[in-house]
Formats: sequence, C-alpha cells, structure tokens
Amino acid sequence: MKLRSLMSLVACLILASPALSAEAPVVGKNGMVVSVSPPATDVGVAILKQGGNAVDAAVATAFALAVTYPAAGNIGGGGFMLVHPRDGQSAVFDYRETAPAAAAADMFVKQKTTYAHNVVGVPGTVRGLALAHRKHGKLPWKKLVEPAVRLAAEGFIVDPWTARSLNELLAKSKEFTELQRVFGKNAGTEVWKPGDILVQPDLAKTLRLIADGGPDAFYTGAVADQIVREMKSGNGLITSKDLQSYEARERVALHGTYRGFDVYAPPPPSSGGTCLIQMLNILEQFDLKKEGRWSPRTAHLMAEAMKRGFCDRARHMGDPDFTKIPTHLTTKDYALELSRGINLERATPSEKLASDIPLAPEGDNTTHFSVIDKDGMAVSNTYTLEHSYGSKIVVRGAGFLLNNEMSDFNWRPGVTDHKGGIGTPPNVIAPGKRMLSSQTPTIIAKNGKPFLITGSPGSRTIINTVLCVVVNVIDFNMDVQAAVDAPRQHHQWFPDEIKFDRTAETEKLVGPLKQLGHRAAFAKQGDAHSIWIDPKTGTYNGAADKRIIGKAAGY
Repeated sequence: MKLRSLMSLVACLILASPALSAEAPVVGKNGMVVSVSPPATDVGVAILKQGGNAVDAAVATAFALAVTYPAAGNIGGGGFMLVHPRDGQSAVFDYRETAPAAAAADMFVKQKTTYAHNVVGVPGTVRGLALAHRKHGKLPWKKLVEPAVRLAAEGFIVDPWTARSLNELLAKSKEFTELQRVFGKNAGTEVWKPGDILVQPDLAKTLRLIADGGPDAFYTGAVADQIVREMKSGNGLITSKDLQSYEARERVALHGTYRGFDVYAPPPPSSGGTCLIQMLNILEQFDLKKEGRWSPRTAHLMAEAMKRGFCDRARHMGDPDFTKIPTHLTTKDYALELSRGINLERATPSEKLASDIPLAPEGDNTTHFSVIDKDGMAVSNTYTLEHSYGSKIVVRGAGFLLNNEMSDFNWRPGVTDHKGGIGTPPNVIAPGKRMLSSQTPTIIAKNGKPFLITGSPGSRTIINTVLCVVVNVIDFNMDVQAAVDAPRQHHQWFPDEIKFDRTAETEKLVGPLKQLGHRAAFAKQGDAHSIWIDPKTGTYNGAADKRIIGKAAGY
C-alpha cells in the first residue's frame, strides 16, 4: 500500500507540473535512452548506470516496454535490433516472426479479419533479445528482465496516452474476454484515468519464468505450453514444434553512404534498409540544401525517390531464405540510373514504374527506441505486434498479447492493385518464412563513430519517416529535436499520392505539387525517438517524439 500511495503521489505531481519544453534535445555524456515509455526509458538508463552496455540497456528497455506499452511493446511479437559496437562490424539481430508449418500461400484469400488465432506468427522477440545479449551483453540476463517483472507485479503509472488507448481498445474489443480480464479496470466496471496504476500479475509470472529460465522458458517450457493451448482454443496454427524450432538470426547490416556519412540498416526480410539506402542514393544526385527544406522541388524529389524504392520493394523484397534478392538495389550506379528517370518538372505516374507487375483493376502498431552507452556502442531497435495490441489475443493465464503478423504477407497472390495491395511472389506465405517488414532501425556513422540513431513505427511509413529524419539532420543541419519534430511526407508507390503531416509548411506545398502532377493528402506518421551525437564534443543529444508520449534520458 505504501508503494501504491507513493506512486499515486508521484502521478499527481507529474500531472500537475507544467509541460516541459521539447524545443531542445536532452543532453547526456555517459549514456542515453529514448523510448516511447518514460518508465521503460528509466529502466534502460538504470541498467547503463549499473555498468551495463547499450545491448544490456536495450534488452531491459524492450522487456519493460512489454509491460508499460502494451500496444506495441511485446514478448509475443518480433523485430530487428541493429548494434553498432565501438569496435567491429555492425550487426542486425533479426527476430522477425515466422509462418507456422501449417501455413499455406492461399490461406487468407477469403478471410477478412486479421484479429484471429490463425493470423499469429511464431513470436521472435525473446529469442532475438537473448541472441543479442549472448553476443554483446555484459550483465546477467536475469538482471535485465527483473525490472520488467517488478513493473508488471507492482504496477506502473498510466499516462494520458495509455489511458485513452486502453479505453478505446476495451470499448471496441468486447469479444476478446481475456483481453478484457487482463486490461480492464476493476473487472471492466471503470475507465482508465491518468495516474491510475496498472498491475499485470499474469505477465509478472511469465516474465519471472523468462528471467529465471532464459528464452527456453518461452519456447519449450511452461509458457510454450500456454501458447499452444491458446492456439488450439481458437484454431490457430502454432504448435510446440513451431516454437521449439524458431531461431533468431544474426545478419550483417546493410551498409551505404550518404554525403560522406555511413548508413547502417537492416537487410531482408526487412525492406527498410534496402529502400532507405536506395532512396538516399537517389537523393544524393540532387542538391537538396540548395532547393530548401520546404520547397516544392525538394518534396517532389523525395516523393519520386520514395515511389521508386517502394516499387522495387514490391518487385523484389521478401525473406532471403525463400527469395533471391538482387544485389544491385543499393548500388550508386543503379540509383544514378533511377535518378535520370526523374522529371524535375513532372511527377512520374506510379503505374509507369512497373510495367512488369500486373495490376488488378480498381474495384500498425510498432515501437522504436534508441540507446547509446558511455563507450559509444549504439543500438537501434524496432519491434512490433503488427496492429495496435496485435491480434488482441492475450494468452490465457500468461498475460501477454500475441501478434497478428501474418497479415504482413501478401494475402492475395498475384493481386497487386492501385490501392496499395501487393500480391507479388517474393512475400507470399510459405511455412517457416519470415514475412516482409518495413522496420528500419538505422545508425548513421562518421569516421566509424555513431552520429545519428533513429527509427520509427508506422507500417510502410516507417521507411519514409527515417528518410525524413536523416535528410533533416544531414542536408538541412537541423538539431535532432527539430529533425524529429519537423513534418514528414510519405509515398509508397500505390496509392499514387503523397501524404504529409498537416502543418503550415506542408499546406503550402499542396498547390505547387498538384501542378507537377502529384496527388497530395494529409495523414500522421509514426514517432521517431532518436539520438544525435555531437562529433565535436561527443555529447549525446536525445529527442523524444512529441507526436506521442516518450522520454529521452541520459546521464
């Protein structure tokens, strides 16, 4: 009771305090963590202060987010962790979910809902975090999971965003009884309010098993048994064998360059790194700084680069274990060829970019965090449940949400349409296959040292959010907070339109872009919690994204 009373008092003080200005980044010298959840950020910084490195802090932050940010933080989903060691080669830990052995290419052709047991992919998060820890971690595994155990068992303060998000979820998801039981306030008789305490005893037990038994507790032990029982209860596909056979992969990071900076990003099955490097290579052919950040010409060039990257995404990208992906996509020569096809005075219709892809006639929730330690090791991590709160299926008695990541496969083989539906072969469902991802955890380096750590949620908008942040910092010399706060744009080939954050700057662009042949609309993009490292002083500058909650903290 004393703890609860203290936490309630803290909540009142927080809610009564004036909003802090986000005009300047948070500065630190020995370490920095930026995530969507203040309690999870605090966990990561505490691990750094206890002598943990960036990977230790990332693992602890990821587990904490599974408690404090249930919309996307997870142990029932998957993602990608990019690690840039102080010395050595950047590596990507691919813990993307896989299709169960019983999955089939055409299994969803007639299915409309993505909130079902058969849409759950084999989770990868716990194996992925364990692999990264085994390769790079310093502190004991148990020490990294225990803060999340405590947050689940003792509770955490519900912030305004989480209160609103939970209330909307519960109101629209009455049929998910375990979801209602786990996340409903007082058995669903009350709504969540800022300052309330959310306690998750079932999740605490699950996390305790993982802390004590390592990843095997999740994939072969008691938690695995609970997952299999849940699958059987709803005609899901995941079996004990699917869980036992799941492996996270360590992959070499993709490497590109942009205006003298090194760019590191994830390889397939993430499309993010390939698309980002290709787009930057195209934009490198043009002097964006001369054009100005909010000029129609800059917006036009960025849109043309985006649509070409997304066209190649549809044409070529998938799980490299199942699909041969061309190596030329990230080369400077190929980007030069693509850039020569850009008309500076006219938009290229998306349909003309892919005459080889048959087009049918007309008829997400992720989270990213960034970490750097006192020695300069950097981590950029993006992971997801796919939709907000994933499948909405909570494993009975285990307290955690399962993903609905199978929706990221191409559900209708052969059907690619003008509305954005993709049916090309590389990302068609197959047993054991990793579904294509847009996750783009990115580290920009200069002379081998981290310069910018960034990434974002937002489904296909992820890649273009990262592109905008990188361009803002490198081409337009924005400080990291300004770069994160600035309005963004998105083009994903189809539908053939540019989407902007609505601001005074972007509203002025709509008319001139229409004259160039573009269609323009307004829509929100994801949050990009980022860190910039001052190359002169070595100081860490953290920027939490104001589009949502979040916290940057350093020491």
